[in-house]
Formats: sequence, C-alpha cells, structure tokens
Amino acid sequence: MKHLLNLLAAVALLIWGTHLVRTGILRVFGANLRQLISRSVSTRLTAVLSGIGVTALVQSSTATALIVSSFVGQGLVGLPAALAVMLGADVGTSVMAVVFAMDLSWLSPLFIFIGVVLFISRQDTTVGRVGRVLIGLGLMLLALRLITDSTMVLMQSPTVRTLLEALTSDLLLELFTGAVLAVVSYSSLATVLLTATLAGSGGIPVEVALGLVLGANLGSGLLAVLTTLKSNVQTRQVPLGNLVFKIVGVLIMMPLVGLWLRHVRPFVPDAATLVVLFHLAFNTVVGLACIGLTGTVARLVQRLLPHEEAPTAGARPQHLDPSALATPSLAISCAAREALHQADVVESMLMGMHQVIRTDDLKLAQDLRKLDDQVDDLYSAIKYYMTKISREALDEREGRRWADIISFTINMEQIGDIIERVLIDIEDKKIKKGRQFSDAGMEEINELHARLVDNLRLAMSVFLNGNVRDAQKLLEEKVRFRDLEHAYSATHLARLSDNTVQSIETSSLHIDLISELKRINSLLCSVAYPILESAGALAPSRLRTSVL
Repeated sequence: MKHLLNLLAAVALLIWGTHLVRTGILRVFGANLRQLISRSVSTRLTAVLSGIGVTALVQSSTATALIVSSFVGQGLVGLPAALAVMLGADVGTSVMAVVFAMDLSWLSPLFIFIGVVLFISRQDTTVGRVGRVLIGLGLMLLALRLITDSTMVLMQSPTVRTLLEALTSDLLLELFTGAVLAVVSYSSLATVLLTATLAGSGGIPVEVALGLVLGANLGSGLLAVLTTLKSNVQTRQVPLGNLVFKIVGVLIMMPLVGLWLRHVRPFVPDAATLVVLFHLAFNTVVGLACIGLTGTVARLVQRLLPHEEAPTAGARPQHLDPSALATPSLAISCAAREALHQADVVESMLMGMHQVIRTDDLKLAQDLRKLDDQVDDLYSAIKYYMTKISREALDEREGRRWADIISFTINMEQIGDIIERVLIDIEDKKIKKGRQFSDAGMEEINELHARLVDNLRLAMSVFLNGNVRDAQKLLEEKVRFRDLEHAYSATHLARLSDNTVQSIETSSLHIDLISELKRINSLLCSVAYPILESAGALAPSRLRTSVL
C-alpha cells in the first residue's frame, strides 16, 4: 500500500507540475501568445507553426485550444485557420513529450532551487512568474523519476502484474483507459509521460502503452470539447473539429500499431522513447493527413453546430466566455468587450431619450426604461465574471485593466440609472402634461445631447485603446460641457425674466435635465483619469494654493 501511495503521489506531482508550467507560461506570455496566434494564421503553414511554438511553451494543447476557440468565438480568426493551429498544437505537445522522456532528472533540483529563489524574492513580477515555471519543470522531472522508482517496486507484486495483464486483452479498453486518464488529469502530456515511464520501467507492456497513447490523444480532444460546452457555438466549433482530427488519427494508427512495433522497435530499444516517438508519429501523421482537410472539416463542424442568430443588443452577455477564464489575460479581453457591449446599450438609451424629448413618444420612453434593467444585468454578469479571474495571475498592467473595466461598467450602470430617472421626469412633467420646451431651450438641449453622444463614443474609444491624447481631449470636453451648462442655465433664467410661457412651464424639468446631462458627462470623462495617471499626464491636484 505504501508503494502504491508513492506512485499515486508521484502521478499527482506530475500533473501539478504540468499545471504550474502551463499557468506560469500563460501569465508571463499570455498577451504575446495571443498576438502570435492572431498574426500567424494567414496561411495554413504559418498557422501550424504558430500552434507548434505556442504549445511547446504552454505544454498543453488544451490550453491552446481554449485560446484559439475564444478567437473564433470573437470573430478574430476563421475556423479553418484555427483548426490548422490545433494540428500544430498537437505536434508541439508531442515534441515536449519527447524532450521530457530524456533522462533530465539531474536538472530537477537545479530548476526547483532557482525557481523557489526567484518566486519568493519577486512573487508579483515577471521574474517571480518565471520562477514558478522553473518550479513546475523541476517538479515534473522529479515526478517522472519517482514514478519510475515506484513502478519498479510495485512490479515485484504478483497482484499488480495480474491486474496490468488484463489491459492486454482489448485495444478498445486501452483507448478508453487512456482517454479517461487524459480527461481526469487535464493533460494528455502528463498521461503520455506517465505511460512512457511505466513502459520504460516494465510496469506495462509496450503494446498496452501504445494503446494508452492513442486513448490519451482522443481524451485530449474530448477534454477541450467538455471544457467549452457552456461557450457559444463559434467557440465550441474548434474543439469539435480537433476531436474529428483525433478520431481520424486513431482510425489510421490503430492498424499500424503492429507495424510500428515490428519495424521501429529494433531501432529504438528503450521502451519509454519508443512510446513518446509513437505519440509524435501519431500527431505528425494526423497533421500531414488533415492539413488539406481543414476547410472540409470546418464546413462539417459548421453543419453540426450551426451559428446562432446574433442576439439583440442588451439581450444577454455576448462575450463572457467561461473557457477563457483558464487564461486570465484572455478573460480580461472578453470582459472588456462585454463592457463595450454594455456601453452600446447605454448609447441606445441616450439616443432614444433625445427622441422622446422631441416626439413625446410615451411607449418609446417605457421601452427605454426597460433597457436599464438590461444594463444592470450586464453589469452584474461582468462583475461576477471578473470575480472569477484570478488576480494573482495578472501582471501589473492587466491588474490596472481589471480595475478600469470594473470602474467603466459601474459608470455605465449609473448612467443607465440617470437616463431612467430623466425619462420618468419627462413622462411626468412634459408628456403627460402636454408641455413643450421653448425653441431656444430645445436648441440648448440638442447641443448638449449631441456633445454628450460624441463624448460617450470618445470615452468608449479611450477605454478600448487607452490613447493618452484622446483621454486629454475627453477631459477638455468635460470643461467645455461644464461651461455650456453654466451658460445655458443663465440664458434659461433670462427667458424666465422675459416671462416666456414655455420656459416657465418647463423650468424645473429644463434645469434638472441639463444638470443630469452634466452628471452623465462627468461619469464619461472619468474614464480618462486612469489613462492619464498611468502616463504621468495628470497633475496631483488642480487646486491652487491659497494665498495668505
């Protein structure tokens, strides 16, 4: 029992080390990896090469699948190109399996020591995250050594030998076992390395190991499908297409297992090396056989999972991809896109409010007030999604972005509430009483509203791009808007002095309206502050020192 627990602990350590490496690489290079993929899909060859490179770093084809799937869900990458990336990703993880199958156990203490020193000394920096990666690599190498030692001891037990011999009876059982191991461990790489190590130490026959490798590849494709089940249709298409490739590969390679053992085994006497090379051969054959079929498989997948009709604005969250949470930097991008979706709904409310003022359309006013509920729902969804993003996994820049998104969505929610209050006032004080603004008063409202719409769009641009010049322009607009509000309040009082009937009847509504428009503008302009503060373009205080 003790030796079995040692083996299980070593397997768990291997899985944990793989997790540390994957998350560490994503934290260090997350944004750069996304840019590499998005810029390398112009041709099938470059897409495959980008998949190999990214997965060799991340050491998880599943993680690459989630990144690429999110791109497809956002319309940034076409499905055929994404499938080509996945073919390369599978080759990339196979290459890493070959590397780890070498006897690199002597590097384990070195990696762990250096990694711990870096991680403890500078946890919240890139150096600390690199240390986390080194710790993961060291643990993986240590785990592989422990698995070998534990297996050699266990193999002396007749009971264990009898249990392992049961796997040799059925290739389908080996496929199923390998697939389950890959899904449970959340890593086909860990499963293949475990299988190779067991085969190398005599724990299982090589024939069984090859069947487990085929199952692990199948499980890898199934894992990505299961992980994206709650995502939108476009996001789910990539894992499904990759699973089709895996199935094709298994069907091709199953009859060739005997030929592999007969013709390759004499040249590769080491069982562990033979297993990982079979894993590499499997994914290489799949890549070569399927690279020309990405378009065909893409059409097949699109028929199996047809695109959903685009939801109406504000109907529900459109960009909060649950699968992206595994990659915090990608999840931040999803949340930012959803915040812009929320802002689009607010813009619809703002444009509709002006139409209600001009046309006294009571039904439109009531419909616009219902949109505020959708703004609130989007705010709640974004906030809940953001709480599930690990703050520890974000670097300093992404941490600021996290705070900016929360602040932006709060402002949009407050603007929606203000517009709802304004609509209620218009219904009660203008539409139901049949009153109208004076021509001069209406011109003032038109001017303020037009500026407000422009500032909303400018604020959305500043939020999206973080352009310092646009942020400065937005703050300048805040000053202009305040001056206009003061000037229009004065001219309204002048019309009251002239006993203008329309101005007298709508005086309270007019003053409240331009005051609320100013409040909305102030909330929009607050988007500029974090941008200018980060750029050092914001004075600590605008108050003048009092002269005594």
